[in-house]
Amino acid sequence: MPTLVVSDLHLGSALGGDVLRHEPARERLLAEAAGCERVVFLGDLLELREQPLSVVLEAAYPFFEALGEALGRGAEVIVVPGNHDHQLAAPLIEERRLDGGEPLGLEQRRPVGSDGPLGAIARRMPGVEVSLAYPGLWLREDVYATHGHYLDCHIAVPRVEVLGIHATRRLLRRELEFAAPADYEAVIAPLYAFTYQLAHAAAHGGRSVASDLSARVWARLNSHRPSLGSRALAGAVIPATVAALNRLGLGPFTSDLSGASLRDAGLRAMGEVVRRLGIEAEHVLFGHTHRAGPLPGEDWWPAGLVNTGSWVYEPAVLPGARGDSPYWPGTLVRLPERGAPELRNVLRDVAPEELRPW
Repeated sequence: MPTLVVSDLHLGSALGGDVLRHEPARERLLAEAAGCERVVFLGDLLELREQPLSVVLEAAYPFFEALGEALGRGAEVIVVPGNHDHQLAAPLIEERRLDGGEPLGLEQRRPVGSDGPLGAIARRMPGVEVSLAYPGLWLREDVYATHGHYLDCHIAVPRVEVLGIHATRRLLRRELEFAAPADYEAVIAPLYAFTYQLAHAAAHGGRSVASDLSARVWARLNSHRPSLGSRALAGAVIPATVAALNRLGLGPFTSDLSGASLRDAGLRAMGEVVRRLGIEAEHVLFGHTHRAGPLPGEDWWPAGLVNTGSWVYEPAVLPGARGDSPYWPGTLVRLPERGAPELRNVLRDVAPEELRPW
């Protein structure tokens, strides 16, 4: 039976963009899951940067209860944490550190018990085997899957989170070769822990300021009707800012923030992760950028990379779009027992008003 792979659900988002809170989207995904014996959530399953954990889980429970019914007893659910729910990987990472344990490899697995947030989720799906994997897992001998957040250590796009990672790297005052997952964790984990704690420190939760800001800037730069302000942003402000960042040694970054540039920068960065970690797979599945692909007519490089897209409706990057955008929510991958991963979007025909944040 096929394996279903989905990423970037961001359940419990304070901004309301997680489309699985809407019945049409939830029914489509549950219908796809019903025919599978294994479902993999490939990172950012929960949005843990915007609201306290208890609030996020309460919002997510109905989906998992429905998923448990759709899958039935004996099915398997594997959770691979990403950057927005990195806290879910903490028990597994800490286990590796105890008594000088072995460092992180490409795949660490552990069953989910009754404790912690994943234990609370597992209790909503009785009879379903729930496990945790990090930083990725082998779905077949020729298919490796990971969220893709390690690419932020190599990407040439100056997003706010990327700047934080580069700043952390400089604070470490040691050169990292990024030849093992531990090297990546050294620069990303402090930032992720900070944003997680920040969401709990706020009285009513916070907002993902960094991601929201990056999306709004991109939307202004790529508007079909650019304003005087957006032209100034593209022609003067951003190039000057990027040049200053590069002089400070935080780059090298590019000032080209077009859609094609963002796509290619993400692919190059993910290809660098694959090369440095020595991932010898014919196909590598990842998410993180919310940009599904390769879509029909696209020739991606490096070959073999497949982006699982997202289940988030982001108005800033979907101005006027009706299912034809690579950022349209609802993309999934079905992985058969043999053959290439099958990428498709099951929400293309759903009207924006049925997916937009309430």
